Amino acid sequence: MGRHGTIAGRKSAQDARRAAMFTKYTRQIIVAAKDGGDPEFNSSLRVAIDKAKAIGMPNDNINRAIKKGTGELAGESYEELLFEGYGPSGVAVIVEALTDNKNRTAAFVRSTFDKNGGNLGTPGCVSYMFSRKGVIFIEKTDSLDEDTVMMEALEAGAEDMIVNQDNFEVRTEATDYHAVLEALKAAGYEIAESEVEFIPSMESKVDDESAIKALHKLIDTLDDNDDVQRVSYNCDLPDME
Repeated sequence: MGRHGTIAGRKSAQDARRAAMFTKYTRQIIVAAKDGGDPEFNSSLRVAIDKAKAIGMPNDNINRAIKKGTGELAGESYEELLFEGYGPSGVAVIVEALTDNKNRTAAFVRSTFDKNGGNLGTPGCVSYMFSRKGVIFIEKTDSLDEDTVMMEALEAGAEDMIVNQDNFEVRTEATDYHAVLEALKAAGYEIAESEVEFIPSMESKVDDESAIKALHKLIDTLDDNDDVQRVSYNCDLPDME
């Protein structure tokens, strides 16, 4: 394949990924808007809108999704689903989904586990290995003092802060996430990314190359599905070479 073909292929893949993210965030907005269509009074909706805008979703798409959620426009009804299972080498995996067809999504998730060296388990089989936490990433800059960020995060209600190479990772109880996020924004911090997610409290170690490859495929296949919102797992997965 020539250089033009390589660039075109890369752009096509990027466009497909962007479209998939639009679909995921549209569903988040629709579900959040069921509790009210005004982001001023609906923090979940406000966060979903901010994420959608961050990836360049047009305002028309956002407003249409809000109206579908509030019932002003006809639209799909989405159900939140949680799947638990084991990947290769016994790695614990949690799959969060928003779907308009429970049977379709369940069949896809089960098949994906089966085809990639894992098995879908029963509710509660792995969730005890995780804690539901708010995670807020603040971009590091030369002007930010670590101690000041830590102090203001804790005063806002955070329970911990981890200093990474490129950012400060603020962690909260899931119930405090929105309040802490809004307080940090009000304090002028640039939020790179934020989410409520499953954080592993018990970690597995995977060294086998074939297991690492199969685990990557399992997670990527799940994550690429429109119904799947998030995939969490309890290992530090090495990058593929």
